[in-house]
Amino acid sequence: MNESPFATLVAGGFFCGRSACFPPAVNAGQKHPYMVSPLVTLFDHKELVGKWLKKRACPYMTSKAENIMTIKAFLTLKKCCIGLGALAAAATLAPMPAQAAGDLLVAPTRVVLDGERGTEIILNNIGPETATYRISLELRRMTPDGRLEEVSDEESNDIEKAAKAMIRYAPRRVTLPPNQPQAIRLGVRAPEGLPDGEYRAHMLFRAIPEARSVTQEKPLEGGLSISLTPIYGVTIPVIIRQGNLQATAAIANGRMEKNPDGQSFAFDLSRSGDRSTYGEIRIIKPGVGEPIMVARGIAVYPELAMRTVTFPVPPEVAEQLSGPISVEYYEPANNGGGLIAKTDMVLR
Repeated sequence: MNESPFATLVAGGFFCGRSACFPPAVNAGQKHPYMVSPLVTLFDHKELVGKWLKKRACPYMTSKAENIMTIKAFLTLKKCCIGLGALAAAATLAPMPAQAAGDLLVAPTRVVLDGERGTEIILNNIGPETATYRISLELRRMTPDGRLEEVSDEESNDIEKAAKAMIRYAPRRVTLPPNQPQAIRLGVRAPEGLPDGEYRAHMLFRAIPEARSVTQEKPLEGGLSISLTPIYGVTIPVIIRQGNLQATAAIANGRMEKNPDGQSFAFDLSRSGDRSTYGEIRIIKPGVGEPIMVARGIAVYPELAMRTVTFPVPPEVAEQLSGPISVEYYEPANNGGGLIAKTDMVLR
């Protein structure tokens, strides 16, 4: 997702300061290479969306209906906030589906399967024109700075090959009229005797550009005309858990770093156990009621024992970070919202 032309929205979350919201950088001084819009965040707190929807007298919904209604809630929030110049602020009210640059919304943006029962992923084309997408599976590994690098079939290990082989999904190509949701059925066929562990592949939704005749292009007189068509896409992790898996995490070495774009706050997030950890980071200042910063969608996958987490920090937030703070790592609300790790530190 870093070198790829596809907009990938897996390892990073939506980063929120008390006065601003923006995606976190993966390295100090490096803009996030796979966040395509400040509208993007991870779909991990359905309860918050549910509270927003209850005000509109929505009945209890099934998982598929939740995904569809979350997309509709996202579109409604977007329309309400554009005219007020507060769209980024609205994104902190409730987590939204992932949005690719090609006007594709996907919900949920992370799938965890721990049994034979399958699930559905809801796609919605919010663009003004009909669009076609090809759906496929690919392999990615997390790097120590939190990026996800593509892995070829030749480079894949046994765990990665097994993950890709046992995931079943349909359809594999969809044509979406504007604002018409489409469900992708997703399931697992685990082989007999599958060893306990966490298996992961990434589902890619890739836009297929409309074919255009060369006669439609106006040629340059006495020269060669070249037309470049960008191809957009979005990926989400599909995680399969076999057996009773456990994991713990720890936070250490918090520090402020200077970079060409300003300052960043960084720390080391370590993991132990036989599965990944995933959740949101909250930075708390003693005596302040609300977190100074919140970053959702922070993961450490099993291929790593430790990664660096780095957030860009605007000057007004950097002043608040000076001195004693607490850095807390919580599970998503739909997984119970429990505390994974916490540490106190003093920043200079």
